[in-house]
Formats: sequence, C-alpha cells, structure tokens
Amino acid sequence: QVQLEESGGGLVQPGGSLRLSCAASGSIFSINSMGWYRQAPGKQREWVGTITSVGTIPYAGSVKGRFAISRDNAKNTVYLQMNNLRPDDMAVYYCTADIKIEHGRPATSHWGQGTQVTVSS
Repeated sequence: QVQLEESGGGLVQPGGSLRLSCAASGSIFSINSMGWYRQAPGKQREWVGTITSVGTIPYAGSVKGRFAISRDNAKNTVYLQMNNLRPDDMAVYYCTADIKIEHGRPATSHWGQGTQVTVSS
C-alpha cells in the first residue's frame, strides 16, 4: 500500500511564498514521475507541473517562472516552491506520483489528499 502525504499549505498574502511538500511512503520499489495538480472552487483539476525521473520539469504556463518543483529521491519527496502568489493561485493542491510497488510490474498513479492554499490579503 502506498500513501502520499502533502504538507505546507496555508494562508499567504498576494506576492508571498509557500513551499509544499509531498512524501510517498509504503511499499515502494521505485518512483517515476512526480508532480502537482490544483483545483480551485468550481473549476476542474488543473495540472501544475511534473518532475520526471531524469529531472525534466515541464510547467503549466500560468505558473512558469513563479513555481519550481524539485524532488529528493532519497526521501521519496517532491516539493513545490510557489513564489509571487496571486489570488488565482488559490486552490487545493494535490501531489501525484507514478510508483512501482514491485520489480516487473507497471507503475501506477497515486494521489495525495490535497492541501489548501489560500491567497488573500
């Protein structure tokens, strides 16, 4: 069984910064890509960015230049550094990871429970 646990959400003023973390735990053989999505009230879930196993990091256009994703493979953890936050960044942020639980088996997608980011003065 695999779990992803996000942390680091909260209230921040416009222009401020937050750093989200997401740690994967459980029966993990290897982790391929890890990434972040977000969902604002009344809107569909939106892709934010992904970090692949070789470190390639594509971002959504709306966050490019303001957000940065990194990962610590030794800790099975992915981070989302969010700078210059705007009110339209307010959403529940979810992490996702493609995880192999056993050698020879395909990777499957796993999701965290989400963490709220509120951007307001």
